[in-house]
Amino acid sequence: MDGRPFHSDGFNAYWLMVKASDPAERDKVSTVLQQASSYGMRVVRTWAFSDGGKSPLQYSPGSYNEAMFKGLDFVIAEAKKNGVYLILSLVNSYADFGGRKQYVQWAKDKGQSLSTDDAFYSNDIAKGFYKDHVKTVLTRVNTITGVAYKDDPTIFAWELINEPRCQSDLSGKTLQTWVTEMAAYVKSIDSNHMLEVGLEGFYGESRPERKQFNPGFEIGTDFIANNMVPEVDFATIHAYPDQWISGSNEAQMAFLKSWVQSHTDDAGAFLKKPLMITEFGKSSKTSGYTEGERDTLFSDVYSEIYGSARAGGPCAGGLFWQLLAPGMDNFGDGYEIIFSQCPSTTSIIAQQSHRISSL
Repeated sequence: MDGRPFHSDGFNAYWLMVKASDPAERDKVSTVLQQASSYGMRVVRTWAFSDGGKSPLQYSPGSYNEAMFKGLDFVIAEAKKNGVYLILSLVNSYADFGGRKQYVQWAKDKGQSLSTDDAFYSNDIAKGFYKDHVKTVLTRVNTITGVAYKDDPTIFAWELINEPRCQSDLSGKTLQTWVTEMAAYVKSIDSNHMLEVGLEGFYGESRPERKQFNPGFEIGTDFIANNMVPEVDFATIHAYPDQWISGSNEAQMAFLKSWVQSHTDDAGAFLKKPLMITEFGKSSKTSGYTEGERDTLFSDVYSEIYGSARAGGPCAGGLFWQLLAPGMDNFGDGYEIIFSQCPSTTSIIAQQSHRISSL
């Protein structure tokens, strides 16, 4: 950042805006940001979307819930207060919080005949709705700080979409066209901030020999081609061996090592861009789960990141999924960390965060 190498670990907390929109719940946002700062974490990834449905940011195309937007204002202001940077994701690939499915439905409501959620990537009406949302968010003036989002240094980066997938076109061409168009659009409004796609890291047709590192399936993305788009500033991967790999914990950990190493190698040698592991974790709902296994996974991920960063490599940090505040048990998905309830994992997180931030 500002021309200097930046290394930091952090966490995901998709729920920040929703909780901050309710003044009675804002203390949960303050709590996790204060905790993160005290443990040396400086990057938090969260949603800047909630399309239709329950607790919407966007009721319908172009119609916004000001109370929810003020919640996001609070998140940004509170992050700044605690010296924490934000990665803000602009839409979901999944139907949670609306996502592609909601945009396609809005386009159908305008008379478009669409048969798949993948039409989000190619239909002009759906793309226009997405661009309108991007512009609305980026040009929003924070009601607390008075600073437009696009001018706020608290924002670390924009993310085009959380975990894009396009099963209807495994060649990757549909998604590549969309990434190229939308990355240029974001930068046309905001050239101040970094941009990343939101990828899980699956390899595609641009380098088919690398597909051996995929976990046995393809999703229409292309880690190399998508990240080669000039407006994309850094690459991302997610790492969920317990979801992607059947078999023993040992087999999953072996996959994890090769997954991280292959992408680190490609980010440095081929993309020549930084790499961030923007989601990783281990679910307590996994058969035979132990906290020790989770601690080992966290330690291994952090060791890969630190080793790369210390050697001047591309890996800049990792964000675990997900951090909750006390009293948020109903948000638990198996991957949640509540610091006060997970002392051994918390110790690993804090140690690594302080270590990498010192580089």
